[in-house]
Amino acid sequence: MSIPATVRRRRNELVELIESARTSYYSHDKPTISDAEYDKVFQELIEIETQFPELVSADSPTQSVGGEAAGEFGEFEHPSRMWSLDNVFDLAELDAWFARVGDHNFLCELKIDGLAINVVYRNGELETLATRGSGSVGENVTASMEYLTCIPKKLKATKGTAFPELLEVRGEVYFSLAEFDQINLEVTATGRTAFANPRNAAAGTLRQLIDKRIEAVADAKKRAEGKEPDSKQAMSLAKHVEELLRATSALSRLGLIVHGIGAHDGLEISAQSHAYELLKSWGLPTSDRVKVVKSIADVKAYIAHHGEHRHDIEHDIDGVVIKVDSLAEQDQLGFTARAPRWAIAFKYPPTVVRTRLLAIGVQVGRTGRITPRAAVEPVLVAGSTVSFATLHNGFEVSRKGLLLGDMVFLRKAGDVIPEILGPVVELRDGSERAFKMPTKCPECGSKLATEKQDDKDLRCLNTRSCPAQLRGRLEHLGSRSVLDIEGLGEKAARALLEDKIISDEGDLFALTAKDLQRSDFFVKGVTRELGENAKLLLAQLELAKTKPLWRFICALSMRHIGPPTAQALTREFNSLDAISKAPTAKLAQVEGIGQTIAETIEAWFAEDWHLDIIKKWKKSGVVLEQALVEIGPQPLAGLTIVVTGTLVDFTRDGAAQEITSRGGKASGSVSKNTDFVVIGPGAGSKEAKAIELGRPILDEAGFKILLDDGPEAARAHLGLN
Repeated sequence: MSIPATVRRRRNELVELIESARTSYYSHDKPTISDAEYDKVFQELIEIETQFPELVSADSPTQSVGGEAAGEFGEFEHPSRMWSLDNVFDLAELDAWFARVGDHNFLCELKIDGLAINVVYRNGELETLATRGSGSVGENVTASMEYLTCIPKKLKATKGTAFPELLEVRGEVYFSLAEFDQINLEVTATGRTAFANPRNAAAGTLRQLIDKRIEAVADAKKRAEGKEPDSKQAMSLAKHVEELLRATSALSRLGLIVHGIGAHDGLEISAQSHAYELLKSWGLPTSDRVKVVKSIADVKAYIAHHGEHRHDIEHDIDGVVIKVDSLAEQDQLGFTARAPRWAIAFKYPPTVVRTRLLAIGVQVGRTGRITPRAAVEPVLVAGSTVSFATLHNGFEVSRKGLLLGDMVFLRKAGDVIPEILGPVVELRDGSERAFKMPTKCPECGSKLATEKQDDKDLRCLNTRSCPAQLRGRLEHLGSRSVLDIEGLGEKAARALLEDKIISDEGDLFALTAKDLQRSDFFVKGVTRELGENAKLLLAQLELAKTKPLWRFICALSMRHIGPPTAQALTREFNSLDAISKAPTAKLAQVEGIGQTIAETIEAWFAEDWHLDIIKKWKKSGVVLEQALVEIGPQPLAGLTIVVTGTLVDFTRDGAAQEITSRGGKASGSVSKNTDFVVIGPGAGSKEAKAIELGRPILDEAGFKILLDDGPEAARAHLGLN
């Protein structure tokens, strides 16, 4: 069968593209295409070579692991080969893999977005550390291991198990999502390009030639000896010391999860899960999310669960790895040229993709804040097509080094908010151009300025009548977390203002059916009969008039005031009038307020037009006070409690209110100062943090005991007394 010239040409193009991408990814830690694009072209090459086997050659990317050891590192030959993994991208492809391997007990684990490493122990002592490289030869990065707190220098002895003379451990070094964001801030602060993903950040950190940095500091010290403090030599020394400290600090923040054993002397291991048990017993960090299952249905359930909760995990994952658990059965299945037949990686839809930055516009928020908004070439990411992404402020555009026309990496933070990580600098062709923030509000033409000298945010200071700010305040007022007014969304807010039915939010509660009939949005037909949306809005406005005081405090759109702060204010003051007259010092003493927010509240009430809104609301029958509530027993006084996950009998706000009404503090983050952590299904990383810090964990039944009977009863429920 002859091979068409177009097929040969496309095969060669794919090989060249893949090899170039591998060099950028593995050797320079600067990917030029996204993981999803790489997977797509690699799969296309596999399909061509499957259809035309005579095109397969030893130098084809499909026949190698990928990633050669960089010349600046010493080479390390792995005692046994490190393999790559084949990928599947949907359940149909997974079923085809199951059909090939048959029925087994399967071990399921998360596929961490990190850097594959090989750690060699000799008689329980850490000897070498290397990257995977080509699979046979990696980069010797042993010089970095002194600064890695995640890798034990010495294995922990266990009763009845002697350490093998040689033990090769495979794992993944990674940055948690919190550390990844911090590392990128530090990188861009020095004028360098941000890392596209946690894997590249981990690789760039581990592959720093730390021994060369140490030598540079030593050389600079010698040159600076006897020189004046402001000399060039002293400045050079300071620079090298700073770079070394930055490098060692980043290394110390890397995490590790081990997921396999390579070469070993004298160990009898029956299963992959057995190997993990041994590794954990020796003090090596294994994942708590590993699970051995007995059916294909259970594998799919594991994939579905972690796909739904992938953003509850403290580190990035891009899929699930499924392995045949029995080592004997693994041996029977064997290997292809680059990957084991007994393992597969199920890849989730990508959360980081590559696209083109077309333009940057700006949006005006309800408090006047100007936010740049990037328009990008539409791209599918995490299940939906994205055309726009947030950029926070003008400083963010500059900090990330973005130019109009750049190819950029884009992610969905938490699978929800599209965000640009940074440009692919290597692909610039000189046609890119700088973005300049506007000097006037795009909605009302007012001059833009910062409120304070050190502010990063530009604002439209025409707070009272800027159309965008008015719309934003109305939408905010009607939102679920504020007054929860159905029918008061973006379209309704725009109609009320553009048709001049109201001038600001103060007129809202005086609306009548006659008023709404003046707008096409709220009527139907030539008779201009009141539409269902209008009837709903009027009914909802009437209901809202007697909602709790804290909700109306939120509805005023004061900066820094959200539901927890508003609720704290209503525990101290029983009316809006009382808050408006309270001295700043007294406001600052309220829990969660402080001096800055107290001054913001005082400044808000100093504006006459703000007071006019309150007067209009009162005239329309809005209740802006609450009966004084006698403070009951405070059994949770001084306690900090975190609620996470889904509870049956409590909403998140309801649980927080139950805690605060008893004198406790409802916190959103787990720390060593947390007294109790209440968990429900889907608790995610907060549960893991509580376990790590040894904080008492309550289920919903335990939470009810805590509320009803106090902390001692809750501790007794846990067997802690």
